[in-house]
Amino acid sequence: MNMLFEFFPLLLFFGTLILKDIYAAVLVLMITMPIGLLVKRVRTGSLDKMYMWSTVFAVFFGALTLYFRNPYFTYWKPTAFYWAVAIAFLASTWMGEKPLAQRFFGLVEGLNLEKMAPTQWRRLNLIWVLFFAFAGVLNLYVAYNYSEKTWATFKVFGLMGLMFVFILGQTLWIAKIIGFEDEEAEG
Repeated sequence: MNMLFEFFPLLLFFGTLILKDIYAAVLVLMITMPIGLLVKRVRTGSLDKMYMWSTVFAVFFGALTLYFRNPYFTYWKPTAFYWAVAIAFLASTWMGEKPLAQRFFGLVEGLNLEKMAPTQWRRLNLIWVLFFAFAGVLNLYVAYNYSEKTWATFKVFGLMGLMFVFILGQTLWIAKIIGFEDEEAEG
């Protein structure tokens, strides 16, 4: 259900862009993302930091887009956000007790993550840094080489799908490590 609150503003953005223009779509996104954040906060009792920062970026870059009447600010929003996340993952390698990748997967119940070595967590964290850096570059490539509607389709469906496949791959990799170690312990 929480994914609905994250995806619904993007669907409204996409639909408004198709039916009207980028400026109306940006305005819709700037209104619906804070509403989605508030609804998630009320429903869960906690603040989803990733969604909060995505909302901050959407409102900031959206305001620049509307003020300057320049859609390139909106095109750059996913890239700026992904690169900020990449920097946060990278910085977490040296700051805090655990890298962000380990904290992220620590939210999944039922995984015995203590079986993974710190070097494996650092490697996984670096993979996340590279993924977000790549996603930011890929967004710019699509934004500057394809039509606005193609970019919007890619932003809403392509980047979300890419993220899903990436997280699934990481989850399978962790499960393989945990499962392999379980088999060794039994043997």
